Amino acid sequence: MKWTDEARYRPYEKWNTEYKRMLERKVKEAKWRLDFHIQPETGLLNDPNGFTFFNNQWHLFYQSFPFGPVHGLKSWYHLVSDDLIHWQPEGIAIKPDTDYDSHGVYSGSALPIEDKLLLVYTGNVRDETWQRGSYQMGAWMNQEGHITKIEKPLINQRPERITEHFRDPQVIKYLDRYLMFIGAQTTNNQGEVLVYQSDNLLDWKLNGSLDFNQESMGYMIECPSLIFLDEQPVLIFCPQGLDKKVANYQNIYPNFYIVGESFDYETCKINHVQDLTLLDEGFDLYATQAFNAPDGRCLSIGWIGLPEMEYPTFKDGWAHCLSLVKELKLINGELYQYPVTEMKKLRKDKQKVVINDKMITLEETKNSYELQIRVPSNSKGHIELFGNKDRDHFLCLEYDTINGKLKLDRSRTFNPINLNYGEERSTDLKKNEELLLSIFVDQSVCEIFINNGQKVMTTTYYPEQGQNNVYVEGDKECLITYFPFSKTN
Repeated sequence: MKWTDEARYRPYEKWNTEYKRMLERKVKEAKWRLDFHIQPETGLLNDPNGFTFFNNQWHLFYQSFPFGPVHGLKSWYHLVSDDLIHWQPEGIAIKPDTDYDSHGVYSGSALPIEDKLLLVYTGNVRDETWQRGSYQMGAWMNQEGHITKIEKPLINQRPERITEHFRDPQVIKYLDRYLMFIGAQTTNNQGEVLVYQSDNLLDWKLNGSLDFNQESMGYMIECPSLIFLDEQPVLIFCPQGLDKKVANYQNIYPNFYIVGESFDYETCKINHVQDLTLLDEGFDLYATQAFNAPDGRCLSIGWIGLPEMEYPTFKDGWAHCLSLVKELKLINGELYQYPVTEMKKLRKDKQKVVINDKMITLEETKNSYELQIRVPSNSKGHIELFGNKDRDHFLCLEYDTINGKLKLDRSRTFNPINLNYGEERSTDLKKNEELLLSIFVDQSVCEIFINNGQKVMTTTYYPEQGQNNVYVEGDKECLITYFPFSKTN
């Protein structure tokens, strides 16, 4: 299909049944479908939205275009879970069907209010000349899952100095009031986060721009998410067009975080902020959303995919997935991220392997597993994931604990991905210290957690038939624990 504007923005009810059934069959037969990550039934998945706990269940939405692997007329798709691992699809929850969201239901958040769930999102519209407009919209979901849109926008007009790029509202309760954080672009092409305040969730006033860094944050900030860990504010966000002299990154757009000592809502300032830090040092994570859950944990989930990039699954009629749900903690001022403990439910059994100056092979793994590798200090070696028997195609993780280096290399592949942005990512470790790697592999996705989540590297990789072996080779003994996973999808 040729994806013209007419096709991308065709109303949902005008897609014929025959086309939808054809697409369903195509995706069902596609390779690289995932076992335990959230993926679209058909078409495109991108930003996670409305991640929260309500009515004794975990709720999650994501932006969806179900008719093809492209960015088109977006809706919110709804999932629920009892354990953060097994997700039950509830179908399309919010459709683009009003004058305020006619060209897309864009990203947002959710907040439980007594016996209802408030959903807040950006309504995208286009006029006759295709000029964009945006409104910050609301909807209520009751305990039966029925959703009713609030007729009038929560924020009807953007500030004069803000362009039409004004989106991704996060709503939180802070002290005795409600705050809304919105990603924005100024008329001077500067990225900002705007802060609004309300006492009743319907009438919102602008407090100002969030003050958290003296440097320019590029030309746009997307997906702001403010959380509190040990009462310290942590801002997760996606700056676009950020000067690499301010903070180094390789992906087209990065996902960063900052940690502060305190937050003043009246002055919109995060005080005593640490340096910008990459949330993920791999290839493909973006648009992370986090919230403070009622059980005391802070949880996050992100989009494994990047805007404006091409991926091999596009030809199969689907695109992208969401990351594992992670618990966030502050340890010595650093943000740690690690899959929630509920992930252990997927382990089928446990195998321990020790290597000593020899190569160890795990054959025919089904590419669905968790791999724990304890690497001693003062050692070098490499791990080949998705390896074939000829050992010429694989995803390579090269470690050097002598010099404190870890490199992820996805160049040895039959299906190259976005070569303009490089085929290697690397991160620094403490020299001469033991390294613990926790690796989660799922068909065409790999999430790597370093030293219990001190750093994370997320990547896609698209193996061909026979690429289902693991090879580990090092100059010192490593302890390897291997858990095959059961399928959730």
